[in-house]
Amino acid sequence: MKIASLIARILLGLLMLAGGIAGIVFINNPAPLPGLAGEFMRVFAESRWTLFVSAAQIVSGALLLINRYVNLALVILAGFFYNSFAFHITMAPSGLPFALGAFVLWVLVSLPRRASFATFFKD
Repeated sequence: MKIASLIARILLGLLMLAGGIAGIVFINNPAPLPGLAGEFMRVFAESRWTLFVSAAQIVSGALLLINRYVNLALVILAGFFYNSFAFHITMAPSGLPFALGAFVLWVLVSLPRRASFATFFKD
């Protein structure tokens, strides 16, 4: 499980770092999506909201890659994955397999650290 978690941490870190950088580089030219998903992404790009999302992806990806504050990176990414699932379930279901694959990596990184998150679930 240690090796799987290490590989998942590195892959997830690279994925988030690359996604965050791409979000900043392509902010003025987002990929066109049909329907409501396209309008949603257009508003995010025009309002520069994507800069904040991309910054969080870059920070969390870098933390995972340098193996520092991994629990913080996982908490940041938990919110990111929640929003990603909401977007793909409601507006762009074709991207759901990619979101699920990234979430599986997140779970593999989180499982060995689950004791660190136990306090979140206590009264």
